[in-house]
Amino acid sequence: MSIWEAILLGIIQGLTEFLPISSSGHIELGKFLSGAQLEEHLLFSVVMHVATACSTLVIFRKEVGRLVVGLLQLRFNDETQLAAHILISMIPVGIVGVFFKQQIEFLFEGQITLVACMLMCTGLLLLFAHYFQPKRRSEMSFGKAFLIGVAQAIAILPGISRSGATIAAALLLGIKREQAAPFSFLMVLPPILGAALLETKDYLTSAEPMSIPANVLLGGFIAAFVVGMFACKAMIQLVRNSKLIYFAIYCLTVGAFFLIYHLLTH
Repeated sequence: MSIWEAILLGIIQGLTEFLPISSSGHIELGKFLSGAQLEEHLLFSVVMHVATACSTLVIFRKEVGRLVVGLLQLRFNDETQLAAHILISMIPVGIVGVFFKQQIEFLFEGQITLVACMLMCTGLLLLFAHYFQPKRRSEMSFGKAFLIGVAQAIAILPGISRSGATIAAALLLGIKREQAAPFSFLMVLPPILGAALLETKDYLTSAEPMSIPANVLLGGFIAAFVVGMFACKAMIQLVRNSKLIYFAIYCLTVGAFFLIYHLLTH
């Protein structure tokens, strides 16, 4: 993979991590179209996700700051409640990451048919969330946080949008719109940063040389970080303005196109 291919995939990651159209799915499609060969799929994917996690930290720096200050007070308040909800939401993805790592790696090896089908599933989920949301809105609870975490675990599948799945789940559970998007973006920070630490440990303790040049990883990281900041801001407004229907149509169209194209050419 060249640095320009990494930058292109970084731009795709930055856009699609926050927009509900599946970053992992679009990176797989990007590699398929560009012919990029990448052996260490999870390493590159983790680096790209760390970049967008950093984007999230920048955009939500005030919220994260209040969360840290609230936790340091060592008493049950709004911040500790939010932290508890985030912790609960991490359980499903933690279970999947620990017990199904090898199976997950297999899914990131050019499974274009799977990606296309999962993109269409994302489109259907967004469509359902647009038309069948509860009229009454409620606050986050531990049970709802866990169910949103289940949606995040399912979104490990390439083609299922993490932001789309978690925001759609929150809306279907009756969570307020102004709360759904921030929680979706904040809840992914611990799993992504944790995965990055584990991957870093694995490569530092491995005798095998890293097959991806550092400048390639850096180029992709910077592109994903910068583009991710703009996409994050845009997504917050889109959720508030009930614009998810357009992304449902996009996911259904792109998924159907690549499914038909791949079946006809292979």
